[in-house]
Amino acid sequence: MTMLRLILLGLIAIPLGCSPVAARSKHAKIALTFDDLPALTMAKEQPYVNGLNADILEGLRKHRIPATGFVNESKLNELDRPQQIAVLEHWLDAGMDLGNHTFSHESPNRLGAAAYIADIARGEPVTRGLLEERHRRIGWFRHPYLETGTPEAVKHEINAWLTAHGYRIAPVTIDADDWEFAEPYDAATIARDEATRARIRHLYLAHTATTIRWYRSAAHALFGRDIAYVMLLHATRLNADSIDDLAAILQREHLRPVTLAQAMKDPAYRTPDPYAGKEGIEWIERWSMALHKPLPWSSFTDVPKEIEAAYDRVDHDR
Repeated sequence: MTMLRLILLGLIAIPLGCSPVAARSKHAKIALTFDDLPALTMAKEQPYVNGLNADILEGLRKHRIPATGFVNESKLNELDRPQQIAVLEHWLDAGMDLGNHTFSHESPNRLGAAAYIADIARGEPVTRGLLEERHRRIGWFRHPYLETGTPEAVKHEINAWLTAHGYRIAPVTIDADDWEFAEPYDAATIARDEATRARIRHLYLAHTATTIRWYRSAAHALFGRDIAYVMLLHATRLNADSIDDLAAILQREHLRPVTLAQAMKDPAYRTPDPYAGKEGIEWIERWSMALHKPLPWSSFTDVPKEIEAAYDRVDHDR
């Protein structure tokens, strides 16, 4: 849990009547988004990247789930560039959309407005070209780490540039921290440790289902209803192996997949975003500030401790 969440939990009383069970009693819409294309992976091998993307796309097609992938074009040079570009083409050929996730996945807090804007511009040429070949246009931008710029002047300068260049920010209203499960899963896959892989997948899917229910209860606390949700995922082996289970969770929770553009028609996305802090927080938290309404933090569930420990064993970037 972020420090901001702890502060909110300590200072704001939790309202009654926003239980997860009540919040998921009706049907709702959800848009799936996948960050860090071509892939977020510890396995720096092209067949591994090709395979996980093929499996994600096959699962999305099978379950008739539209999705938007957000590209870091620096990753095109990490392996075989033509094959990495082909991965993006496969997403478009499968009927999915692509957006800009900056070139290098850097933070505006570190770069400042001018350098961050330059990184956005540097991150679009290949993606833009592939879309234009299909008579489509690039229009979505997703902030790495969900960090939108601080102080307010930096955030405003970035937002103004995005608007002037035809971008809409893709907010996040469901975030189950799949990235934290994904790297330990990669490590177990590389080690061919099937028992650990199965354990991580089990914990991931359980955490995802619980987290979806919490965000629905949070939306009810703010708006008195389900909104059309935008879920953050990543292009990982874990999600490739879990795509059928993720589809089953959506079906069980009565969530109907829609495109990002369809989800963004919900009036909730016209709620102001007043937050200009350093932490990357999702939009439910931002809107809580705008609407001066509390969220049900007492029922929020953190990533399991064993997953946090497993992540810290394979990566040290907290």
